[in-house]
Amino acid sequence: MGTISLPTENGSIEEFSFEPGPGLASYTGEFTRVVYAAAHIVPDHLNPNEIDWEATLNYRKYLWSLNLGIAEAMDTAQRGSGLDWGLSRELISRTLKASREPGGGRVVCGCTTDQLSTEQVHSFDEIIQAYQEQIGFVEGMSGTVVMMASRTLARVGSTADDYGKVYDCVLSGVKSPVIIHWLGDMFDPALKGYWGSTDFEAAMQVVLSIIERNPGKVDGVKISLLDKDKEIRMRKRLPDGVRMYTGDDFNYPELIRGDGSGYSDALLGILDGIAPLASAALGKLAEGDVEGYNQLLEPTVPLSRHIFTEPTAHYKTGLVFLAYLNGHQEHFQMVGGQESNRSIEHLAEIFRLAAGCGLLLDSDKAIQRMNAIIAKFST
Repeated sequence: MGTISLPTENGSIEEFSFEPGPGLASYTGEFTRVVYAAAHIVPDHLNPNEIDWEATLNYRKYLWSLNLGIAEAMDTAQRGSGLDWGLSRELISRTLKASREPGGGRVVCGCTTDQLSTEQVHSFDEIIQAYQEQIGFVEGMSGTVVMMASRTLARVGSTADDYGKVYDCVLSGVKSPVIIHWLGDMFDPALKGYWGSTDFEAAMQVVLSIIERNPGKVDGVKISLLDKDKEIRMRKRLPDGVRMYTGDDFNYPELIRGDGSGYSDALLGILDGIAPLASAALGKLAEGDVEGYNQLLEPTVPLSRHIFTEPTAHYKTGLVFLAYLNGHQEHFQMVGGQESNRSIEHLAEIFRLAAGCGLLLDSDKAIQRMNAIIAKFST
């Protein structure tokens, strides 16, 4: 039993007691869902604008040890908010190489157009070439591509035809099927109106039409709109053989579990923070133990909803904080100092919720590190 004094949202201090998590054994069999954890990066302690490659890769090896795939260089890795294309190239290269060594695992890699300046207006041909450059790099290393949304395209594209032109051209040249990522503007306001419309039904039809025009080029769609009903509606309309990867960090247990009409696979940021519980839960699901799956994964939802509370883009701070509490990195820092994006009260609630669902495995270490953060915020 551990006890710590934690700040509350009303300005008071309360004593909080908790038991350390049970330390679940990782599931070594085959999951019945395809699952990728969008992984965070660890900056260098002395130079927060550089990456600590050893710690960053060690965390990926930890996720692989839990039988989880890695979604690399995605939004969770501060893509577009500290991680530029130059660093992304190196991150992708290092992770792909590590994935082929003993203890490695599955990887998909984010490709977008962030080598283009968002301060300038670019032509559709320039956007296509930027996508092709990044995809060519990943495919040149025999990697699998996640075709991320493009802020540059969102700036100049205004119609379904604009998006269709870019996606059709890029998809026509890929060597193997890609995952299309639909990221909502709650994660990135610059993507408002992506696909040429703010209406979900109209935007969904644009994506479905792109998939239909490019058979065999799309493995699946990752939808990150934090709306389970929209995801299920689109999931039902996907062509046979095209997967729905949930990006819904609010409703993932239900969406992964599925219903009579189908289920979602997963490419989620929250899996970075709840990896041991997610692995154990997915193992239960693979064994047909739906109740065991629910018992392990459902209690993580309040934690995830808190981490992804508005402004949603700051969720990455919570994931890094959990990794720090559990000893996966030696400092609570992010590239560009973004650890300061959340308040100490917000972090204290993460501590409570993580302890409540059994994620804090070493209570003494977690308390020591939480107290260090409280002291830092007090200065």
